[in-house]
Amino acid sequence: MKMRIAICDDVPRELENIEKRALSWGLSRGHCCEIRTFPSAEAFLFDGADTVWSILLLDVEMTGMSGIELAKQLRREGVRAEIIFITSHFEFAGEGYEVDALHYLIKPVAEERLFAVLDKAADRLTEEPLSVLIPCEGETVRICETEILYAEAFLHYIVIHTKNADYRIKESLSAFAERLSADFYRIHRSYLVSLKYISRISRTSVTVGQAELPLSRGKYDDVNRAYIDRN
Repeated sequence: MKMRIAICDDVPRELENIEKRALSWGLSRGHCCEIRTFPSAEAFLFDGADTVWSILLLDVEMTGMSGIELAKQLRREGVRAEIIFITSHFEFAGEGYEVDALHYLIKPVAEERLFAVLDKAADRLTEEPLSVLIPCEGETVRICETEILYAEAFLHYIVIHTKNADYRIKESLSAFAERLSADFYRIHRSYLVSLKYISRISRTSVTVGQAELPLSRGKYDDVNRAYIDRN
């Protein structure tokens, strides 16, 4: 499998160490890896942003633009690479909500931990997307789960909101939920959301894409745990 991996860190020793271990991982797994290193987020944006990357290994704390800020900008631009953050401090982990980070690695990065996370990234990149069939305007439409942001219940039908279109079908939200994977969570009697696209969780609401949806009382801890377990 062809893997394009970018590593961004402003400490030369760390950059070299992670590059060597990523190369070793690729050889040990039989992947053809193209690996490039960048000494700053700005360098990546200048010289690497036009490449279609498979995996991004981003240092959180860099001089100038941080790895978190870089990841947010790339997600806004539609980059769907698997993002792995590297940090010296656990407190940054909560910011992964907004960019669908795959994992955080704590410095110094141990080889076995890096290999395990890269294995997980490769698995996610090679999985065939799960899909669901829905009746829509006299025909059957297949929607990939990765396209679904959330589903909203009304009296006798639901509206499925995807990245590109909305679909209205006559089905209960409970029945629709049973046809989806564990990547979806019922945050409210009227809303089923994709954990993949959650960008913010508060005590009263969940933000998915551009929509702020109500969170049922007492669900805050459960939805946080569901998000963590997914990753």
